Amino acid sequence: MKRLLREFLKGITIENPTFRLALGLCPTLAISTSIVNGFGMGLAATFVIVGSNMIVSSIRGVIPSKIRIPSFIVIIATFVTIVELVMKAYFPSLSKALGIFVPLIAVNCIVLGRAEAFASKHGVVRSIFDGLGMGVGFTFALVLISTIREAFGNGTLLGLIIVKGFEPALLFILAPGALLVIGILMGFINHVTER
Repeated sequence: MKRLLREFLKGITIENPTFRLALGLCPTLAISTSIVNGFGMGLAATFVIVGSNMIVSSIRGVIPSKIRIPSFIVIIATFVTIVELVMKAYFPSLSKALGIFVPLIAVNCIVLGRAEAFASKHGVVRSIFDGLGMGVGFTFALVLISTIREAFGNGTLLGLIIVKGFEPALLFILAPGALLVIGILMGFINHVTER
């Protein structure tokens, strides 16, 4: 049980995809303008990571090494299609807000990297915990970045005005603001981790 907990926690702390490994930055920059978008993208990515890790680890012994990566991409694309169809059916406004970045989960470095580096070498249960940890870590990063960007860029949290009369800094809603927030958070987390 300790090993499973360690697999889960490493995705949140020492191997956080955004803050420690600098993976998945394209969707992070693009959709982290609101907490709802960040949380929605994080849940979608978590579902894809866990599902693809589970399938890849369960069939790892029967996939020939020559077609390993294309097989992983087909598995990942299947889970991405499921997420996209569910979002369009039940959460159309979120689907529209996330736009092209939901289908692009299929080629996200986090998902393919976990399939190749972990799920293809370990059992199903460990791969599920690894996927959950990576997904939760990615979701945490997206929500944290989104909270800062929404608060300073719009003056709102979850669409509600924080302080009346607050003049938002529009820089935070733009891509340079996202880079600034991510850079400061990465620096802070690296500083804390080194100590």
